[in-house]
Amino acid sequence: MDVREQPPIDGDAWLESLHTEHGPAVHRYLVSLTLGDRATAEDLLQETMLRAWRHYPALSRDPSGIRSWLFTVARNLVIDAGRARKVRPAEVSPPDLTQVPAAGDAMERVLTAGLVREALRRLSPQHRTVLVELYFTENPAADIASRLGVPEGTVKSRAHYALRALRQVMHDMES
Repeated sequence: MDVREQPPIDGDAWLESLHTEHGPAVHRYLVSLTLGDRATAEDLLQETMLRAWRHYPALSRDPSGIRSWLFTVARNLVIDAGRARKVRPAEVSPPDLTQVPAAGDAMERVLTAGLVREALRRLSPQHRTVLVELYFTENPAADIASRLGVPEGTVKSRAHYALRALRQVMHDMES
């Protein structure tokens, strides 16, 4: 239905026919004015049609100039949007939350590692050797026993007492 051929029945039907007939051309025009930004062009097309709907009584009486009116309004909206961007302070993007350290971040691990290193220095050489072999180099108790020349049970017993001594040393260091 051509808006120039027959008088509109109501504003909604008139706007629908206006959008059908002129919407694609105005949209292409807006895409070119916004340098290919289709989302902004869509927003501006909606605003253009909203203004046409608000001016329905005047525009519906003279359908001959509707297309040029729509293009003028669309152009003015692009100009207004550009001016608003210049007046508005520059937008600051929110911080990248993926870069925020999580609980147990690297610094905490470094501090804990330093604390454990100092506590290990305070243990007896037998206890320190067994803990380093079991937990840091992850050697099995049988291999450690054969390397140290002691029974496997002795390695396990030393590990038990070494962990207890390590806990006590770390507790003393923290307080």
